[in-house]
Amino acid sequence: MNFTEILHSNPVFETIARQAAVLNVRAFVIGGFVRDLILRRSSKDIDVVCIGSGIDLAEAVGRELETPVTVFRNFGTAMLRSGDWEVEFVGARRESYRAESRKPIVEDGTLEDDQNRRDFTINAMGISLNADDFGALIDPFGGKEDLRKMILRTPLDPAITFSDDPLRMMRAIRFASQLFFDIEPDTFDAIVRMKDRIGIVSRERITDELNKIILSPKPSYGFKLLYHAGLLEIIFPELVVLKGVEMIEGKGHKDNFYHTLQVLDNVADRSDDLWLRWAAILHDIAKPATKRFDPKVGWTFHGHEDLGARMVPGIFRTMKLPLNEKMRFVKKLVRLHLRPIALVKEQITDSALRRLLVEAGEDLEALLMLCRADITSKNYDRVKKHLANFDRVERKLHDLEERDKLRNFQPVITGEMIMETFGLKPSKEVGQIKIVIREAILEGTVANTLEAAYPFMVEEGRKMGLEPVKELDKK
Repeated sequence: MNFTEILHSNPVFETIARQAAVLNVRAFVIGGFVRDLILRRSSKDIDVVCIGSGIDLAEAVGRELETPVTVFRNFGTAMLRSGDWEVEFVGARRESYRAESRKPIVEDGTLEDDQNRRDFTINAMGISLNADDFGALIDPFGGKEDLRKMILRTPLDPAITFSDDPLRMMRAIRFASQLFFDIEPDTFDAIVRMKDRIGIVSRERITDELNKIILSPKPSYGFKLLYHAGLLEIIFPELVVLKGVEMIEGKGHKDNFYHTLQVLDNVADRSDDLWLRWAAILHDIAKPATKRFDPKVGWTFHGHEDLGARMVPGIFRTMKLPLNEKMRFVKKLVRLHLRPIALVKEQITDSALRRLLVEAGEDLEALLMLCRADITSKNYDRVKKHLANFDRVERKLHDLEERDKLRNFQPVITGEMIMETFGLKPSKEVGQIKIVIREAILEGTVANTLEAAYPFMVEEGRKMGLEPVKELDKK
């Protein structure tokens, strides 16, 4: 690979080289950009290390490019944008750590010092931006060869690397999951030994890495690494409890941990939506709490969907995930995930389909995707049969939705209409009439139009001893 030619293709590198020469400092592109360049992956983030002041170099480059520079003096870094590229500048550093903190004590250092502090060999490579060796690869730890072998390895003794910054254990598994690399045995053994050090890392940083694992092409790989390293039990114990198969009287249940990971992979094959993937992770989260053995039918998990939905806010709170519409989306899908599958019968009533359409609303497609992903078995013919049945349910749902337009269902009769017609204030009677009208519309006995629903409302009111005091304007 001709790095010189690649660097010359982007004017920002030549600008950095010129200004580094003016300031009489040596500058290098380092880290993820170099890694992705070799892997031929798209990358728009450029990290530049110079032997000197990164801020001074950034400001000089910013002046030549006539672009603003954002300076972070407390961190000794600066950042600018050039087209689609985001370039961060820092002076070469040497770092030391205290046992109780992952925040380093930072001192000026050499390029060698800076590469020593990197997390993995594949992220410790640099390319020179200096006139005497412009485009030369600086790879003291064999990162390029590790990329070829698809191996993750630390530059220094992994015990030092992970003790200094325990978040690197999560990052190791995240990179392995994203790139589908192996973790070198000594490096993985160090993660196992030092897993408890993750306790000094903030939950926000852990969850950020976990989300990146969840968004990787085959997230089950990352979760299996987390499990075998012992990290998953520390950061997400609710998921680990799903693991295992219990046998009574020769009857067992599926291992819900591995089933969940299969559902997650199935969703990942269909969607890159983070929150749909979280719904896959949590859809069976309450099975351990609801597991019962019935001598006649075997193992049951009755109500796990409702209890699981109630567990979602607490898990999101612990994980420092957003407690907004994203959480409510996951909660809804966990609560409803059995409903479409339960409709797989020869005779499916329109009433049952309407209720599902109304409850799922705009999230129907996501729910159906989760349910389809939830059909797992080692028996291919069984999966094929269940999917064919589910296709029929999905067609019926879409046909009914097209006919009845229930996606954003609201009964045409409102509480205000009921109060105006019968001269009522907000009361129990108003709520009771609203419920009766809603149920009648969902059952299909009353059309969701004023012409049909208004007389029905008057009739239901009279059954409760109410008489209309005002004719409703139906215009």
